[in-house]
Amino acid sequence: MEWISAERREELYAGACASVWKLELRDRYGVDAARRQLSRDEVVASMAPAVAATRAKVEAGVDLRRIKTISEPPSAYMRGAYDVASLLVEAGEDIRWLPRRLASGLLLPGNDMFVLDGKAVMFNVHDGDDNPAGQQWDSDQALVARCREAFEAAWSVAVPHEEYRAA
Repeated sequence: MEWISAERREELYAGACASVWKLELRDRYGVDAARRQLSRDEVVASMAPAVAATRAKVEAGVDLRRIKTISEPPSAYMRGAYDVASLLVEAGEDIRWLPRRLASGLLLPGNDMFVLDGKAVMFNVHDGDDNPAGQQWDSDQALVARCREAFEAAWSVAVPHEEYRAA
């Protein structure tokens, strides 16, 4: 497992040409604390670059899938995340929601992860205050296979964005 910089993480993400599968496991992220103070219109405007990048990746034929694990009832952060996720769905990303009640029988990694082109994995590590603590990358094929299996198992029970309603 190699620790990588945030810049290298962005390079690896940008370089994915077939698929990017992301599994998010947290109920909140400290990096977004300032965004929670914005109005919905300000959040939408701040997401314009991410929406454009998503649309470009999808138009280039990249399979973008994301699973957002969610506690129920959801936190205020996750209610907001649900609201703006539709922008990414409209741009072509396939987002599903994984209520924790459906995740109990799954073997999932300890950190948020990306599976890139089915050949490498990246992990986002956070500290106890929900702030980013670093990124890890690995191309060990046994690890990649386990992460792909974990993602596929979670994908099979996760609820498509358009169908999800918080309990």
